[in-house]
Amino acid sequence: MAARFASLNPLYSFIKSARVTAFQRANFSVGLVGEHPVLVRDFIYKALYDPAQGYFSQRAGSVGVLSESIKFNSLEGRQAYVDHLDKIYKQNDISWFTPVELFKPWYAHGIAEAILRTANLSFPLKIYEIGGGSGTCAKGVMDYMKLNAPTRVYDNMTYVSVEISSSLAKKQLETIGKVASHSARFRVECRDAADPSGWVVEEQPCWVIMLEVLDNLPHDLVFSKNQASPWMEVWVGKRDNSPEACELYNPLQDTLITSCMEILGLPKDGSTPQSVSSSVVNSILARVLPRPRKCWLPTGCLKLLQALHGSLKRMSLIVSDFSYLPDVQISGERAPLVSSKRNGLSSDHTNYLDAKGDADIFFPTDFWLLERVDHYCSGWLNSGEDKAKKGKKRRTLPLDTSSFMEEFGLPSKTRTKDGYNPMLDDFKNTKFYLSVPTHNTK
Repeated sequence: MAARFASLNPLYSFIKSARVTAFQRANFSVGLVGEHPVLVRDFIYKALYDPAQGYFSQRAGSVGVLSESIKFNSLEGRQAYVDHLDKIYKQNDISWFTPVELFKPWYAHGIAEAILRTANLSFPLKIYEIGGGSGTCAKGVMDYMKLNAPTRVYDNMTYVSVEISSSLAKKQLETIGKVASHSARFRVECRDAADPSGWVVEEQPCWVIMLEVLDNLPHDLVFSKNQASPWMEVWVGKRDNSPEACELYNPLQDTLITSCMEILGLPKDGSTPQSVSSSVVNSILARVLPRPRKCWLPTGCLKLLQALHGSLKRMSLIVSDFSYLPDVQISGERAPLVSSKRNGLSSDHTNYLDAKGDADIFFPTDFWLLERVDHYCSGWLNSGEDKAKKGKKRRTLPLDTSSFMEEFGLPSKTRTKDGYNPMLDDFKNTKFYLSVPTHNTK
């Protein structure tokens, strides 16, 4: 699975579908919808995180754990690495191995070094990790701090994992418990990080780590029946007296959706910035050759960053995720890949409503949009404000994974005998995003 994500195939663009009018229904079979229609983000949330049926809530094995680190320096080259990876996947009935797991401990050590170089060490080091998986990143960061940071930094540090899955929370405690001194500095809070009621306001500096988290956050979907029609919210509901589910199209009213469209610069009326002549052409095409449009919006990311900025006033942020995904078969800009794995074989779905708790749903991260959401939640990129006079509240830097690891990591540790380095040469579709507060706090 990791090998496919490392490929350079671009995302599929819009897929042409049949004409649909407002409130018209498109039928799909799904087992996660109740009596009342829900927004797409609520359907995705339940498919992934529902305690009884959710993919992550019930499948601690959905994220793989290597029994030992890969000895890259002993492998001959790329083919030897691919063969080794193939053997590992066949031995483990899991969806995929995260980069922090494949390249442990070196991937986590790079993150720890980035924190050490930029943290204000006059304050006790506090790190939050959201969606910490099996605890591999947490252990790697704490190992590095114990070995390389000043003694007082490790002695006084706190590492808090915010994990929605109880099974993964248990696994994290087991991973950290392998080093006795880490246990006193580590705790797991089993809750939804996007729920602001779970946070308390903190004025002291802290770090927030999110590795492959944004790709699994719920998204919303908006739909327009042609090039000139207004955007509509997409809901998921059921036909009367039928187990089948369908999409419903309603006028825009949800605040998260409209805020996301504002950040994206997507007019509610479905128009695009253009000349009068282009607008006329689009109107004609909409009548003669109508082309339905779909756009996926990272409302889960917006909600999460609103919660973080609302409570962690001086947080620094380090994010890693996929900037695009290959072989996406679902329509719409920033559309997700929906994939399940059985008997060692991966299967991609053509519809997001096929997910019934047995499939992963993950999205590409638009890092340009992530940066805008970050600024928006910090209070700088809000409409009606004089942004030039106010000044940005965040210093932000998107980096390719290879650039990040060359700067902060130890690439020599993941290099094979012939010079091939999967941590730098693969995962070309992944990026890091660094965001730290400025002094413009008013």
